[in-house]
Amino acid sequence: MTATLTDKFWNNMSKIHVVLLGAGGSDPVPMSPLARKEDNAIWFITSADHDTFTAAKTGETADIYLCDSVGHMYGTIKGRLSASDDTDKLDELWSPMAAAWFENGREDDSVRLMKYIPLEAEIWATEGTAKYLFETIKANVTDDTPDTGEYGMIHF
Repeated sequence: MTATLTDKFWNNMSKIHVVLLGAGGSDPVPMSPLARKEDNAIWFITSADHDTFTAAKTGETADIYLCDSVGHMYGTIKGRLSASDDTDKLDELWSPMAAAWFENGREDDSVRLMKYIPLEAEIWATEGTAKYLFETIKANVTDDTPDTGEYGMIHF
């Protein structure tokens, strides 16, 4: 079960555009994740003066909160956030979405890259809203428990 859920995790993470990232004791803030299974990492492009980057420079533990109906995943991820100087990775991840946040685009002096290594996650991977509604209605008619997706803990 865990291997399948781990695969679903990485597949669904690639569809998620916004998460809440909490690091360094600060309140969680919306961030755009760039999940890469091949790196076993979730990357974030941010600004040098952002609180999360300050936390990343010290290798803080951090939490990601998921609630995404498009990515069909809900839950929490616990991991470690670090600052990265990998300019090749930053170039690979750079997009018009990131550019919109920086006055001088990729060449802006404040552009920074953070690497998040997940350690464990508690997630619910669903099949989407239509399936959820169908299962809920079916459960009310049949007195069965709805099958609303897969739940579990992942240890990376």
